[in-house]
Amino acid sequence: MKFIIDNLALIAIALVSGGMLVWSSFSRGGSSGGVSTAEAVRLMNRDKGVMIDVCEASEHAAGHCVGARNIPLGELEQRAAELPKNKQLPVLLMCQSGARAARAAGKLRKLGYDHAVPVNGGLRAWREAGLPVEKG
Repeated sequence: MKFIIDNLALIAIALVSGGMLVWSSFSRGGSSGGVSTAEAVRLMNRDKGVMIDVCEASEHAAGHCVGARNIPLGELEQRAAELPKNKQLPVLLMCQSGARAARAAGKLRKLGYDHAVPVNGGLRAWREAGLPVEKG
């Protein structure tokens, strides 16, 4: 008991920092929590992540990240056969700004894709990071 009283400030700091770590883990895993462009590249390269562009076909043709499959948000459930068979692979979702990608991640999680995450900032952030974009 004397130890606790003597080190109350250190214990409080440890509890607060631990709570902050737990909070960040939960908030990141929520429906709006996504990954940075750098983390998306890492997931594609190391963990065989699949990039899905949920923009409309005309937006996809105007520009998208290299290698992204186009499945518009409104067609996601109907075209589920085009998604990876292995539901444990990271599925990275991208749109122009990240808003549709966040909704798509929620839909895919309901379909059993636990590692479906939007790319924060969407294609705009991808371009700002100087990552490759292709047209067509």
